[in-house]
Order: sequence, then C-alpha cells, then structure tokens
Amino acid sequence: MVRYVYDFAEGGRDLADLLGGKGANLAEMTRLGLPVPPGFTATTEACRAFLATGAEPDGLACEITLHLAALERATGRRLGQPDDPLLLSVRSGARFSMPGMMDTILDIGLNDDSVLGLMKTSGNERFAWDSYRRLVQMFGSTVMGVDGALFESTLSALKRARGAADDLGLTATDLSGLVGAFKDLILRETGTRFPQSPEEQLHRAVLAVFESWRGERARVYRRREHIPDDLGTAVTVQTMVFGNLGPDSGSGVAFTRDPATGRPGPYGDYLSNAQGEDVVAGIRNTVPLTALKEMDPHAYEQLRGHMRTLETHYRDLCDIEFTIERGHLWMLQTRVGKRTAEAAFTIATELVEEDLITRDEGLARVDGNGLARLMFPRFDAAAVGEPLVHGVPASPGAAVGAAVFDSAEAVRRAAAGEKVVLVRQETTPEDLPGMIAAQAVVTSRGGKTSHAAVVARGMGTVCVCGAEHLGVDSAARRFTVGDTVVEEGTLISVDGSAGAVYLGAAALVDSAVMRYFETGERPAGTVDAVARAMERADEVRRLEVRANADTPEDAARARRFGAQGIGLCRTEHMFLGERRRLVEAMILARDETEREQALGALLPLQRQDFIGILEAMDGLPVTIRLIDPPLHEFLPDRTDLAVRIATAQARGAAPDPHDTALLDAVNRMHEENPMLGLRGVRLGLIVPGLVAMQVRAIAEAVVQRTRANGTPRAEIMVPLVGAVEELRIEREEVERVLAEVSTESGIQVRCPVGTMIELPRAALTAGRIAEEAQFFSFGTNDLTQTTWGFSRDDVEAAFFSAYLDKGIFTTSPFETLDRAGVGRLVRIAVDEGRATRPELKIGVCGEHGGDPDSVHFFHAAGLDYVSCSPYRVPVARLEAGRAALAGTATSDTR
Repeated sequence: MVRYVYDFAEGGRDLADLLGGKGANLAEMTRLGLPVPPGFTATTEACRAFLATGAEPDGLACEITLHLAALERATGRRLGQPDDPLLLSVRSGARFSMPGMMDTILDIGLNDDSVLGLMKTSGNERFAWDSYRRLVQMFGSTVMGVDGALFESTLSALKRARGAADDLGLTATDLSGLVGAFKDLILRETGTRFPQSPEEQLHRAVLAVFESWRGERARVYRRREHIPDDLGTAVTVQTMVFGNLGPDSGSGVAFTRDPATGRPGPYGDYLSNAQGEDVVAGIRNTVPLTALKEMDPHAYEQLRGHMRTLETHYRDLCDIEFTIERGHLWMLQTRVGKRTAEAAFTIATELVEEDLITRDEGLARVDGNGLARLMFPRFDAAAVGEPLVHGVPASPGAAVGAAVFDSAEAVRRAAAGEKVVLVRQETTPEDLPGMIAAQAVVTSRGGKTSHAAVVARGMGTVCVCGAEHLGVDSAARRFTVGDTVVEEGTLISVDGSAGAVYLGAAALVDSAVMRYFETGERPAGTVDAVARAMERADEVRRLEVRANADTPEDAARARRFGAQGIGLCRTEHMFLGERRRLVEAMILARDETEREQALGALLPLQRQDFIGILEAMDGLPVTIRLIDPPLHEFLPDRTDLAVRIATAQARGAAPDPHDTALLDAVNRMHEENPMLGLRGVRLGLIVPGLVAMQVRAIAEAVVQRTRANGTPRAEIMVPLVGAVEELRIEREEVERVLAEVSTESGIQVRCPVGTMIELPRAALTAGRIAEEAQFFSFGTNDLTQTTWGFSRDDVEAAFFSAYLDKGIFTTSPFETLDRAGVGRLVRIAVDEGRATRPELKIGVCGEHGGDPDSVHFFHAAGLDYVSCSPYRVPVARLEAGRAALAGTATSDTR
C-alpha cells in the first residue's frame, strides 16, 4: 500500500520531494535534536492523488487518525478535549518554497467547549478567545471559502469602535464577541455553520490545503518561478505553541545572514505577544532581532546557537521561524533562505572562505540570472513613485531620457549630447540607428522576443515592450496614457527590469559589477565575489563563449567581457543608415553595369567594417554571416511611398521618379510571408554579385590585417540552407572569390565555410549538409519559429499569455530552448553532422546562446561554443561553468 503520512521523526531533508520543503526540514531539525513541536506530514503524493481524482485518497484518513493518536499519547492531551485541549496548526509545504501562496490554519481543535479549557489551562482569558478568533477567521477563509476581506472589515470596525490601534487593544470580551460575529458571517456567506468537531476541522483543513494548490495565487506564483504544476504540496500538521500568551512570549523570523547583502550575523524581526502570522502580516511594528537580546537573553542565546547549528548543517543561509512561549524557545521552520543576487554571490564566496563549501559548490550556488541583474544600472527604489504605465520587461536596467518618436530625431538629439528614449508602436530594422542612439526603447506592441527586445538586449539597451495602455502618436509626436499626454522632449524614466515607465527623471544607481567587466576594477564585496565565481567558471567550463557583434565597438566590448571570438557578425546591419541608398541603387539597377556600380560602392565600406572587427578580435575566430533578411527590408515602407506619390498627384505635380521606381520595386518584391521567402542563401543564389561582393570584402579585410601583422581568423557562414545543393553552389562561389583575392594579393586567404542550421530540414539532413559545411551554427531563433510554425512578433502578442496561463508553455520557447522539439532537432543535427565530419565545429548563435537554462542544454548536447550578445557573455561564461559541474544532461522533455 502507498504510505501517505510520516511522523517528523521519520523523515529528513533528503525526502523533500515527498514531504515538501517544510515537512522535510521540520524532520531534519527534529533529527538534529532542536526544539521542534511534534507533528506529522501528509505527503505530496497524497496531494497529487487528491488533485487527480478530486477525492481524498484511500487510506489517508486512517493514517492521519493513527498519527494523531500517537501525537496525543506523546503530549498527554487529546485533540480539542474540553479541559486541556491539544491544538494543531495545518500548513502547506511544497517541494519549492512558495511564500504567501497558500494559507495557514492555526488552533485546529478549538470549539465552544475547548476554548474554556484553554482559558483555564493558560490562565489567560484574552489569549483563549484570541486563539479561537484566529481559527474561525483562518478556517472560514481558507476552508469554507469566505472572502477574507469580510473578516478583516469586521475586525477593523471593532477596533475603530474601541479606539484600539491594533489587536492588543481588544479585550477578552471584545474577542469573544468577535468569534460570534465571525461565526455568523460564515453562516450568512456559506449557509453552513463553523464545525465544532475537532476531527472534522482537521480533516477539512488538510484537504483544503491540497485544494489550494490549484488556487490562482499559487498558479500565478508557479508560472513566475517556473515551478511545475504537477508537484503538489505536502501538509504539515504540528502541535500548536503560542507566542501570544503575553509579554514573555512572541514570534519572529531570523536569517543566519542578511538576505539582501549577504553580510554575516543574525538578521530578522521579532514581535512580542504575537503569533508568526502577525509578524508576516505586519499588523504591528516589529523590532530588530537583536532587540531580543535585551528582552529575553536566554532565548536569544539559544536561538543564536540553533542558527549556528543550522547554517553549519545546511552549509547555507538559513531562513528560520520561531516562537517563544513563556520563555521557552520553539523552532517552527527552517529552509535555505531566498536572497538577492548580491547576497547570493557574497554568501557563496564567504562560505567557501569558511571551508563550509568547495569552490565548485560556491559556483553552483549562483546563477546567470542573478549576474545579469547585478550588471544593469537600477533606479533608487526610494526615489520612484507610481509608474505611469507597465509593459513587458524586455531588457533589464534603468535609463532616463527625453521621449522621441522616430529614429532620426533620436540620432539628432543624441548627437547634440541629449539622452533620449525612443518610443514607438514597434521597431523595425530601420530604427536601428535610433535604438543605438537611445538610452532606452519603449514600444506599445511586442513581447520579450520582438525586434525591439532582441536588438535592445543585444546592445545592452534598456527596453520595455508591449505597454498596451500606451497610445503612441508618432505624427503628433506624443504618447498618451489615459488622460495623461506626454509630448516629445518630456523626460521619462524606464525600468527594463520591472517593465515600468515613469514620468520625470528618476535617480540611477551605477552597477559596480558592470564596471568590473568593463575595466577590471575589483573592489571588495560583491564585485570581488562575482570575479571569483567567474574565475572558477572559466577554469571548469568546456563550452567556449563567443559574442554576436556587428561593429568594432561591440567586438571590443565583447572581448573585454571575456568573449573568445565572434559567433555571429550580421552583415545586413552594415547596410543601414546612409548606406541604405546604395542598397536601393542595387535593387533598382536596370542592368548588370548599374548593379556592379552599386555593389562596388558598398565593397570598400563593408571591407572597412570587417577590418575593424577583425582587428578588435585579432587572433580569435570571427564568424561572418552573409546577408540574410529579404531585400525589401532595406526599402522604404510601401504605404509611405504610396502616400507620397498620391499626395504629389493630388497637388497636380509629377511624382518623384525615384519614389515611383522604389514603389515598383517594393510591389515587385512584396511577399506574404517574408520570413519564408527570398532571403538567406536564396538571396545569394538569385541576386548576381551580392555574395561575391561580401566575400571579397571579407577576403580583402583578411589580407589587410595580415599585412598589418595581425592574425585574422574570419569564418564565412551561409544562412538559411535547407538543401546541401544550395550550400554546394554558394560554397563554390565563396571559394572562387577567395582564390581570386589570394592570387591578386599574394597572400593565401583561407576562411572556413559553414552554415546556419535554422530550418528543420537542415537539421534532419545534417549528415549530407556536413559534406559541404566545415562548421554548423544553430540559428535557434528561426529554428524555433519554423519548428513551431510561429511568427515570433505576431504570436507573442496574440496568444502567448494564454498559452502560459493554460500551462502549454512554462516559459516562452523564444526565451528558453524548447528541448523536446527544437532541442531534439539540435541533437539530431549534432549526431548526424559529426557522423559525416567528426571534426565538425558546432555552435549556437541564436538568442538562446545567452539564456542560462539553454546553455546547460547546449553543453549536454555536445556543442563546442555558444554565442550571444556582448552584454550576456559573462552570463554565458558563468552558466557554461555551472553546466560543466552538473556533469549530466537533463531530460529532453519537460
């Protein structure tokens, strides 16, 4: 038979999956001999059975009865007996801490008779009625479904009537009357009475905690923290101890170290004459934990001793709840405490120095998400008020600037020394100059992987997307939120970590961690702790980390941040701004001569770009992707052109011939789904001279760097290959041009030629493609789109939130790699590619290359490197080290 209930003395922290975090840690403290009120735990397995069937699992009630009888024998009291009642608390306890998500029920066992017994044994009438009041209130809301606000309203009205500042101002008579009022409230709201049977109270409380796993608060929290929905919660049933017996009693929360900064020493809050729920609820002002030393020196020293025991035993920051009952200290809970990113790095380093953990364990205690938070500037939390509008936190950090509504204005103002925030409905590649010039980007549309979000993250620019209450009127040069109108030039503040936009200029706090990566400056404290973690990660990681960089400046920054090369240099970004006119000329060319003239004008510009990038990355590999997006992206907007032509005709003037030619080209090149149209390798095969121009620019840049005594290591990557024949034809063209430049210069130019794997067919035929490719790089952005059949910018706004709500996604597949689908294609391509070419170098250059969870998958899949935006290079380095320590692959399905 399945066993559903365990006594505290029977478990331990190794049974956290079964007993939940709370139950496992109570059992662990019991084993350590700490003063834990006795009790037992109903398992997560019982919860899962209940959730699956909607009914109490067979045998659970019998097991609870047997364990309750044992508890009664051990305490010498029976549950709810009239003269000296045993009272119980019922609490949830999932595998992972979910603070505040599911309610506690205290004082199970009290009724109209046993409250009199509690009054007699405690000698405190007020305490007895206060305990009964708590039970009726908690049971009524958690078990019987009464709106908790109705209880609070009744309590607040009574305090106002009595002129009481808090609960302590109410007398025993007041509380007795409140119990009656609460019971009447339950009857009125539910049509049933508060149960007087202690056994019924216990039974219904346990099932209510199981049911609360499905509650909205719990579901929202699990989505936010990526906690699986199928884990279920355990239920701890524990003997009540009382901190509300008078001034010699109280409750508190203690941390063995400061969870905000990581500094060692006792940290926490204490509230006399109170239960633990009072401390958490903030109904009265607490005092610092250190004040307990004066209030009750004996209990304080006992608590400090237990804190040292727990931190040494758990070898980590411990979060502790305790109660003092008339001078007797009881330990009610412990767990490894949640902490800020700053504290995580600091604590890990200090525990290593104290020889409590190894350097590898210290590295395992921190993560890339925390590092990313430490790298971005932030607003002074005390200096900001209510946000003007909320959106999607797309790229973290904080920035202040004047609102502007087009790219040209952003560039103009930035060139004049003004800080600006680019506000758009959505961005396109044409907005790139303005995005580069801006301190932050705000859009009313799109999500975390929209164009604005991806580009902003790549540049380390603060970004808030999808602020749907933001009405952007670019023509009028303003935006509105409700009745608030913000004109161009108005200062706004953007918090990309919280997804919030504020009016005015909020004060910024610099990131010392970012200064460390930029300059090597390494002050003691958090920065030194980060540096030590990075050093260990670099020592143990197998994956190389490269950067996605398109300019010499980005390349230099990436190298400072520890990049071991460039995994993706996007050549199309070199065609924007003023150079766009040359691309227009190429597209509008009437014959081969005009096309060659346009390409000839682009050649020296691209060559100079490549020289700068190869110089910044001298001696390291630079993977240059040939032009990828459809050519129409370099042309003006179709509607704008049509309006300009129509306006001229309406005035009786002849339209600009250039506009007319452009409109003809735009119409001719229009595609219903450009992502699946004429782009990538297809563009290179169809547009004469385009590939040759780009390859010549690369080869001539290699020659110039070689003559300058550099060590250029350019690699040429062909995008969007779906068939080996495409790559074979394009590779022949690449090698022809490389040979020409080698002959002309007298310097042998050797550039490996590889391809991006970004189509399912490419992954499934990787064995054949590897016959022509010297390396693979997974373009996981497009591979995700083509595998799922998603158009990223469209579907995020349309239904991703619903998919997250329904549990179809636990996180967006554009943020964290979909291991079951896209990940399987990656593994197939790795295995089949290396079966053909064992020495095949394989990396990833999609945004997933900088995602902490995805980095672990790429390590396990056997890739050689990941590539990501320069600002995420430290994150990828850290996670590559942590992945190497994990040692084994995680499941391919989840």
